[in-house]
Amino acid sequence: MVRITRKLEFSAAHFYHNPNFSAEENRRVFGKCANPHGHGHNYVLEVTVAGEPDPETGMVLDLKELKDILQREIADRLDHRHLNYEVPELAGKIPTCENIASMIWQLLEPKIRQGKLDRVRLYESPELFAECVADDVSSNGHGAAGRRE
Repeated sequence: MVRITRKLEFSAAHFYHNPNFSAEENRRVFGKCANPHGHGHNYVLEVTVAGEPDPETGMVLDLKELKDILQREIADRLDHRHLNYEVPELAGKIPTCENIASMIWQLLEPKIRQGKLDRVRLYESPELFAECVADDVSSNGHGAAGRRE
């Protein structure tokens, strides 16, 4: 088994708000992230596909195809968007790094036709990432998330 990873960068804005919380509770739980005007991040996405290299090409999958999938499914959908308002897949969800990574997994998994989606790692900043991993996703449907500190 060989794993190959491609990176993608995109910029997006968001804020955290739970409609079941009071304004005070939202501020207490989410701090500065509860500002309704939002704030932005330069996200870095790493997508790993696992499989056996094709004996004729030596590749696990066509990297151009993976690049096109990432552009179509992720960059076109998320880059320079306000995640709370412009991304239907996040409607009704707090756009945390964890929820965004899980959404990305759900978008990409059915599109990977060579090899198997193995990992989605989304960096919100150099110090914070969330990750979905194949073994975890197959057992609970959501993937594992990096810790917030």
